[in-house]
Amino acid sequence: MTQQPGFSPPPDDLGAVRSVLTEPTTATLPLRKLAPEAALRRLELTIVRRLEGFLHGDHQGLLPGPGSEANDARVYEPGQDDVRKMDWAVTARTTIPHVRDTIADRELEVWALLDVTPSMNWGTEGVTKRDLGIAAIATIGFLSQKMGDRFGGLLMRPDAIRRLPARSGRTALYGLLRRMLTEPIVSDRTQGSFDLTAGIERLVRTERRRGMRVVVSDFLTAGDDELDPNVPPGWERAMRHLAIRNQVLAVEVVDSHELALPDVGDLLIRDPETDFERYVNTSDDAARERMDAASAAQRERIRIALRRAGVAHIQLRTDRDWVHDIARFVLSYRRTASMLHAPPQGVTR
Repeated sequence: MTQQPGFSPPPDDLGAVRSVLTEPTTATLPLRKLAPEAALRRLELTIVRRLEGFLHGDHQGLLPGPGSEANDARVYEPGQDDVRKMDWAVTARTTIPHVRDTIADRELEVWALLDVTPSMNWGTEGVTKRDLGIAAIATIGFLSQKMGDRFGGLLMRPDAIRRLPARSGRTALYGLLRRMLTEPIVSDRTQGSFDLTAGIERLVRTERRRGMRVVVSDFLTAGDDELDPNVPPGWERAMRHLAIRNQVLAVEVVDSHELALPDVGDLLIRDPETDFERYVNTSDDAARERMDAASAAQRERIRIALRRAGVAHIQLRTDRDWVHDIARFVLSYRRTASMLHAPPQGVTR
């Protein structure tokens, strides 16, 4: 008879690591630590897709078009510039024809879909993947919020999808984040009809107004053990549909020990969403290499699928500073956004 390894009760000061040993019951991050506003004031997300709104003067886009905010004057180029934009005051002072550009400004509505299925409930580096996802939403919310903008959310549980209405202002954003943090933790093996594909499709159907969409998940589907990148995941088609009318940012949250299995002896590997469980000897170098190779192939398949869907992709890890990673992503985003979010042929921005 094979004797299974025994474990002593965990200490009380483990923090998020406790989520590996037992089901978490509360959030691992307080509201005040979700995202430092002072560090984000100089950054702004680039919006390149056409939006629908009534307010102007808030967002500087990459697309040319009329706006309510005057930009710098420049020398008039015959045959290219509209004479109706002639800046007569500058022309009179310099005796050289000048035109005054305008900034294409649009109202922004952001909707964030947060995956709170059981696979998001654990972490080994001080924060669970679920709370890291909420921190990412907080950071993006602070980056995208200006006067008149609205931010809403969808919480995707296996048995239901909860909608948090879109409202404007920092107070409303804090309220949305507080409701996400206090949402009851989903127990392991909770049954339901909703998965990531259904959550994205719900977002497409219910929020018809153009804007920005943020999908936060580990992008793992229960029972999907496919590693071939040429086989699309079930959620790829829904993500493509979402990206036709909206600018989409996919935030992939991972734990460091999902990418590199630690050497801790005999370890019980258990899927929180299915009945699969197995003991693995992590001291076996060959076993660790096979697990790490499979995990790398799995993440590469997710990366390729998101690229095929035409959405922006950022990976956040529980062992890194998420504010730093998002800030670095935002700074490089402006150079690639217009190409990345180009709609399919025959579809207008």
